[in-house]
Amino acid sequence: MAAPCCGDTFPQQVLRFLKPVKLELKNRWMVQNKGLNMTNNQYEIKNSMGQKIYSAKEQNDCCTRNCCGPQRSFDLKIKDQNDQEVIHLIKPFRCTSCMCPCCLQEMEVQAPPGTTIGYVIQNWHPFLPKLSLLGTANETLLTIEGPLCAISCCGDVDFDSALITDGHVIGRISKQWSGLIKEGLTDADNFGISFPMDLDVKMKAVLLGACFLIDFMFFENVGDSGQRCSVFG
Repeated sequence: MAAPCCGDTFPQQVLRFLKPVKLELKNRWMVQNKGLNMTNNQYEIKNSMGQKIYSAKEQNDCCTRNCCGPQRSFDLKIKDQNDQEVIHLIKPFRCTSCMCPCCLQEMEVQAPPGTTIGYVIQNWHPFLPKLSLLGTANETLLTIEGPLCAISCCGDVDFDSALITDGHVIGRISKQWSGLIKEGLTDADNFGISFPMDLDVKMKAVLLGACFLIDFMFFENVGDSGQRCSVFG
């Protein structure tokens, strides 16, 4: 399906998708036995009214998933209702531990696929989850900071996004508490993303990429133990 473009590089359907003030990202990770049967992560992306507007699926191989865990490399394709890819995320293999500051997490955001519009990189900090959202020239435009304890226990876990110029908080990525039974017995997670309407549409797409990276960094189960990651690895 041919779609009109904004500036010949950013699909119009992505502009419409990124206008809602709040998005819901629903992880539908289908796991049979939590181990060698682990499958690729799958997601549904919904608008503020709960309507599904996009779907996303992790792309990698069985060996990478089972041997590298949450630190694994992957491509993630975000597709519209017509099964057309509109955003492409690329994550290389990286460490999460604060003991390895030279090889921290990062993600490249492409929209449309093949055109890089920004990056999400992890900033070293001994205790706090910190990320920077970069533009095409590797300039830092937004920062994200999470809580000291990124554990969802009967409440949401908030990661605030702020302007690099004055530190003013303009948005938030929230790991939403989905109830004791769902949190304890399944690997499904819900996230909400809020941002100002006038935020640059490309930064909204990079902010969406940051939500996926946060999911892998802090809310991905590790092997059979069910343990989740932190800045300590």
